[in-house]
Amino acid sequence: MNHKNLGLGLGAFSVALGTAELFAARRIASTLEGQGQEKLIRGFGLREVAAGIGLLVAPSRPAAVWSRVAGDALDLAALGAATGKRPRNKAVWGALAFVVAATAVDVFTARGLQRCR
Repeated sequence: MNHKNLGLGLGAFSVALGTAELFAARRIASTLEGQGQEKLIRGFGLREVAAGIGLLVAPSRPAAVWSRVAGDALDLAALGAATGKRPRNKAVWGALAFVVAATAVDVFTARGLQRCR
């Protein structure tokens, strides 16, 4: 398994996801029934873009991937709160499942990069 390539892929994914959060914050908020949370979503997008750039610059650096894991924790906390407020919103549950899966990939990649050092 080439963890450096995974890091590079995660970097590109982060930039794309963060860009979507920056430019489609209103639509994301509406889908998640979180109107009024657009600034928070844009902040998460900015964080995601920064993490992605860090990975594109240094895809084999474990700390760059661990920064994504820290961001995932923030995302999970926000989505966890949203599930409590909107328990019937399938988009919230889908987003939560997506972030759990992304976190698993991030942790796998970070641990693999640490072993390669």
